[in-house]
Amino acid sequence: MRTDFLAALLATAATYTSASAIPQHQSHNTCLNIPTFQATDYNWGCSPGGCGSNFKLAAATGYREGAPGFNVQCSPIFIQQLWVPCRNADGSELPATSRVEAIWTQGPDYEPREVYIAFASWLRAYINRGVTSPQTPSHYPIQPVRSFKAAMKSFSFVRDVVVACGVLQSVVHGATVALQVDLPISASTPDVESDISAVYYSSHPLLFGNDGSAATGGYHAWSLDSNAAILPEVSAKTGGRSKLVVPVYGVGKKDLIITIAMPDSVLRVFDAGNKGAQLAEKKNIGDWSALCPWKSAESGNQYFYMFGKKQAIQYLVRQREKKFEVVEIQTFDLPVEASACAVSSKSGLVYFSGDDSKDVYAFKTAESTAAATISVIGEASDDVTGLAIYVGKSSDYLFVAQTDVVGVYSTRFKAIGSMKITGVEDAEIQGLSVYQGKTKKYPAGVLAFAIEHEEGKGFAISSLQSAFKSLKLDVNTNYNPSAKTDDKETICDDCNDNGFCVKSPRRSSSKTCSCFAGFTGKSCKSVTCTDNCSGHGKCVGANECRCDDGWGGLHCSFLLVAPKIETEANGGDGDDPAIWISPISPDQSRIVTTTKSELGAGLAVFNLEGKILQTLPAGEPNNIDMIYGFELGNNRTIDLAYAACRKENTLCLFEMSANGTLSNISGGEQPVVDDYDVYGSCSYRSPKTGVQYLFVNNKKAVYLQYALTSSSNGTLSTTLVRQFIAGSGGQVEGCVTDEENGFLFVGEEPEGLWRYDAEPDVAAPKGVKVASVATYPNHKSGNLYSDVEGVTLVPGKTATEGFLMVSCQGVSAYNVYERAPPHAFVQTFTITDSTDGSVDHVTNTDGIAVVGNRLNAAFPAGLVVVHDDANELKGGGTSEEASFKLVSLADVLKGGLLDKVDKEWNPRA
Repeated sequence: MRTDFLAALLATAATYTSASAIPQHQSHNTCLNIPTFQATDYNWGCSPGGCGSNFKLAAATGYREGAPGFNVQCSPIFIQQLWVPCRNADGSELPATSRVEAIWTQGPDYEPREVYIAFASWLRAYINRGVTSPQTPSHYPIQPVRSFKAAMKSFSFVRDVVVACGVLQSVVHGATVALQVDLPISASTPDVESDISAVYYSSHPLLFGNDGSAATGGYHAWSLDSNAAILPEVSAKTGGRSKLVVPVYGVGKKDLIITIAMPDSVLRVFDAGNKGAQLAEKKNIGDWSALCPWKSAESGNQYFYMFGKKQAIQYLVRQREKKFEVVEIQTFDLPVEASACAVSSKSGLVYFSGDDSKDVYAFKTAESTAAATISVIGEASDDVTGLAIYVGKSSDYLFVAQTDVVGVYSTRFKAIGSMKITGVEDAEIQGLSVYQGKTKKYPAGVLAFAIEHEEGKGFAISSLQSAFKSLKLDVNTNYNPSAKTDDKETICDDCNDNGFCVKSPRRSSSKTCSCFAGFTGKSCKSVTCTDNCSGHGKCVGANECRCDDGWGGLHCSFLLVAPKIETEANGGDGDDPAIWISPISPDQSRIVTTTKSELGAGLAVFNLEGKILQTLPAGEPNNIDMIYGFELGNNRTIDLAYAACRKENTLCLFEMSANGTLSNISGGEQPVVDDYDVYGSCSYRSPKTGVQYLFVNNKKAVYLQYALTSSSNGTLSTTLVRQFIAGSGGQVEGCVTDEENGFLFVGEEPEGLWRYDAEPDVAAPKGVKVASVATYPNHKSGNLYSDVEGVTLVPGKTATEGFLMVSCQGVSAYNVYERAPPHAFVQTFTITDSTDGSVDHVTNTDGIAVVGNRLNAAFPAGLVVVHDDANELKGGGTSEEASFKLVSLADVLKGGLLDKVDKEWNPRA
């Protein structure tokens, strides 16, 4: 037994946090070759402090120097059961792109080990070792990851099991690195707020692109049959900011353009010809992020999949009795919020990916009402930003965008090569599409994409000719999306054209009906609505409710509330409001808002009539909170505004004077820990100690808690007192504290609302899930809707009275919960147009702030202030600047609920 390394390990073991379960490393790839590792020089030993081990791991045959497992030394410790990085033979650290980690999972004389290997995201390996002393060199064959469970059952802990997965074989058995070639930008569009590109095949091919800007939102069309470096615009539709646009072919002898506008969540179908006449529409409340068409080769029926907040909807678009209609087939859950999708008809798969993830998922295309079975088909080398299919002559290619590189894969996710976008600096691309036809300038077609770079944002195209030649890819310019299909009858009269006709497996002449969403009965003749319109409306069509007065939203389940006032338009991308209670007079209270975009970045101050009084520049602040009665220096008590500023990743603080004016303050920019990108924030004053704390989070759900103090001369400073993970792994942002009860409430955008102890007594607090995001299609498992954004507290007369309010961005609504545990759900409300039409409704909402105080005649029982993403103008169109809506709390809390609110709340008490 060696004691030198063991002593060092045990001396540092206390710095690790104990884990109740072994951290997991996962892989979803498929192995093509089976290399072998070799472990040597194994030894272990124990002392009163615990146990440590040491062994060397040699590279598999064919691995080149620098690959993971190339003669590294691993020294896992038993007492903590955490993954420990292995090191080079000389003791130096491995590079970030070549990672090897080890873990010791059982005690002395019964010695399972696990080793995790990763090389530039190409290889994943697990080594489970169970051996007893004495040790001899051991070899570890690598098996496909799909065999892991079976291998674990068949191998005992005194045998060796290695599970690995290789997407690229550049480090295995001497294989060569997949070739990367340059893909120069051939032409581009003028600046536009771009997300998704789409191409339209015709005698004059077009590039379609969404326009996500407020003023010109909709979609544009540019000519692809052009030699110009700047593509000429052919047409544009301004129907409200949009993220999605896609063409479909041959529906009732027409080609169609499908898009959805964010302000009203209306899915619209336009004629690709005939000057773009609108042919159909369907409202579907939500925030939608990807759209992919699929035409059945068996029936010729045209479907499309629309992806949103961890859900997907399959639609049929058809012409029926001379009218076009969009029919919902089904809605099903997704494991992630999809941001890109593509369909390969040859492989019969729909591919999709999520934000900030390398995983690519897939499910089968099907004319069926059965929910799709989803699996991970592969893992890219970087976060996926776009997907597209190139239809080959015999098999298709899957294009996977990753920042400025487009990986080329088989439909089974075998890497073929990659194409790097060139011609601009710091390019980031997304929203891929492919035009495979010939033009004079582009004889092999083009790749189209949305692009953001140093000089702007818009769309661009790149010729595929040179890249395909270098990568030895087959060019197929004969592809025709309008090609004729079979006409098998899958939707039949027996089912009133409202369901699929399913043949009986026993009798070929017998058929049953599988009804589309919202249809029911043996022949799909009757209609039904989710939750029977929540008891607040009448079901008048398939999942179509006519809501009672005062009710609307999903299934008539949202209370409709009209705004009183909106703030004057200001800044670009607004986010969060706060309400400051004046110490002089309630009617002199102020509304403070943030602008997080570069345009107009900073804070704005409004009076209760919505008039802007002041703007103050700041480094892209996100959330905003008011802090009352902070002791500054030796002789001043002041109010503060606190925000996390994303530009410099700092905690920003400003003084609010008694007359409602903000100003900078000494020490008003406080740093955070290294390599930490701030996001959401909130504040907390301990009722036990009087210490003022600042919470800040990042997108990885890491919370930092700082104590805020002041020097005698009035300079602010902060001290980190706690760092912990909140939620279940999803992105967090909004938070609020309940100071009387010592609670911190955290909104996890895709999952729900959590509660933690706000006092820093416990280093790793355990959270309690207060509310969950609903699952689809029937919203039965929860009452929240993603993304969960703003969180605020309405104080009551006692610590058990009052309410929590949470904004649900995807449906532009707000949930109300009891303040006291178990935080019972009260209601959901949404904000409509004002009674006189002077103030527009709220869309894609973000932050929310509420007070229950009597403020003035307009707000005699409290005020609700919410963010509105699309500030629509009374005369039509949308303002480029943001606004916030002001609502009377009395219009939200009815039927005695206001009795639980403290109308005389004193924040400085």
